[in-house]
Amino acid sequence: MKAKYPKFTPVELASRIDEYFIHIKGKYRMTKVAPKTEGGKPTRTKVCEREPELATISGLALFLGFSSREVFDNCMRRGKFADILKRGCLRIQAVYESRLHQHSTSGAIFALKSMGWNEKPEAKKPEETTALKTLSIKIIESGPKPVTNEKEVII
Repeated sequence: MKAKYPKFTPVELASRIDEYFIHIKGKYRMTKVAPKTEGGKPTRTKVCEREPELATISGLALFLGFSSREVFDNCMRRGKFADILKRGCLRIQAVYESRLHQHSTSGAIFALKSMGWNEKPEAKKPEETTALKTLSIKIIESGPKPVTNEKEVII
């Protein structure tokens, strides 16, 4: 089975990524609701036609028409429009990063770490690090042992 790469121009791809972020907000419409009491005024209510979704890289890849995450990742690493796809993924990372300010952050932390975020600072290059050397110290006793009281002194 051949991997499916969607055909876009750079402008179409950027536009399609914007459409994804609009799409995941869900779809609502306003509708009139009959009054609860006779003689009352009708009210307008927001009705959900399509539930909102969470931003995900897999969701973005599906929305853009990729056949798999692997194909999407390869295109993002080496593809013609890698910078545009990376920007789309950066928008998803921004969503996860904003969730770090909420009460439960473990899911966002997991997602960001899997996207390459590291909680520890990067290790310095070998030429920048100072090598740690182990120094062994051996204590050699010489002469008589010190006395603990006057009675042990021999003259």
